[in-house]
Amino acid sequence: MGYDLKILTGNTNRALAEDICSHIDTHLGRASVKIFPGGETHVQIDENIRGTDVFIVQPVCGNKDLNLSPNDALMELLILIDAARRASARRITAVLPYYGYARQDRKDRPRVPITAKLVANMIYTAGARRALSLDLHSNQIQGFFDIPFDHLYSINIFTDYFAAKDIPDLTVVSPDVGNIKMARAYAELLGADLAVVDKRRTSGTDTEVMNLIGEVENRNIIIVDDLISTGGSLCEAAATLKERGALDISACIVHPVLAGPAIERIENSVLKELLVANSIPVPESDQNGRIKVLSVAPILGEAIRRINNDESVSTLFANARVEG
Repeated sequence: MGYDLKILTGNTNRALAEDICSHIDTHLGRASVKIFPGGETHVQIDENIRGTDVFIVQPVCGNKDLNLSPNDALMELLILIDAARRASARRITAVLPYYGYARQDRKDRPRVPITAKLVANMIYTAGARRALSLDLHSNQIQGFFDIPFDHLYSINIFTDYFAAKDIPDLTVVSPDVGNIKMARAYAELLGADLAVVDKRRTSGTDTEVMNLIGEVENRNIIIVDDLISTGGSLCEAAATLKERGALDISACIVHPVLAGPAIERIENSVLKELLVANSIPVPESDQNGRIKVLSVAPILGEAIRRINNDESVSTLFANARVEG
């Protein structure tokens, strides 16, 4: 091991942090993260972390069970980082299983912010000197950080699941042109064909399918994407594929934001199965027969162990062509 390792977490996804600790045979650090009567976040680290290598696991997302918003999660993260810095931690790494505010990563309209860069600046200013995240919405977000950044991928966990099912006549589908590279990586690992849905966004929650590139008739389908919010894009793409003669349609979506009408749309869709990661907590009540949650703790835990030991992280994905 390198320097003594400490893992801390806020309230947003404590179960994932505990799962990570179990995979690298350590305990979760003691930290009290509460809310003052006036609504402000209060943090106190309840053990000595002087001179340690601190990893703060906190997705920037909501928690329906605890009635926490992404803004609550962000403040918990920033205050935990500040507390660790003032407690003389040797190095602080922000572990972001889900990087919230990532969809605003450029000025695509007049007078809008670039929140992906703003949040990166806030994390650095708070005191983090390294960051890692899982399946970013766009790869260029790595460049928004002025500190070392490790970009992890959940592809091996999902492809292992589908490979074990040995699905015949398989085609991997990207629901938009921006995700083609990742869909191709899934297709290569699964020995599947590749297709692309060409869509146009008509509003913040609705899309319209324009074209379908590739053959899907009499094929079993896996739709691959990085996140599902209201479910409009996914369900519209699945319906189009079914109309074009597709057989069973499953989806592999890493980050389950599942906002607004998402659960209802999934229940009423043609999807056979929706596979998601536990980067964002999914309430038990939302895990119906179609939604299955896989743990990304093994990938995050191994990355933390390697960073602590100054070992390579990129070799974790040597078998998947997700970059370059």
